[in-house]
Amino acid sequence: MVAMLHFATLVVTTLFAAAAAAALDWMLLRVMFVLMSPATLRWRVVPARLAHGAAQLARAYASQR
Repeated sequence: MVAMLHFATLVVTTLFAAAAAAALDWMLLRVMFVLMSPATLRWRVVPARLAHGAAQLARAYASQR
């Protein structure tokens, strides 16, 4: 009977630890995406400005030829 109680305690403790680990993992994943969003937004703006500047440069050199 004592062995069954110990086994049940082990099972309940393991389930609680697994649930806590999954919740912590989910929370850290959400935090990571929130912290990454400004970096991805800044990265998307840069190629547009480079393309606009390259177009201006091409027009400037095309008028001289």
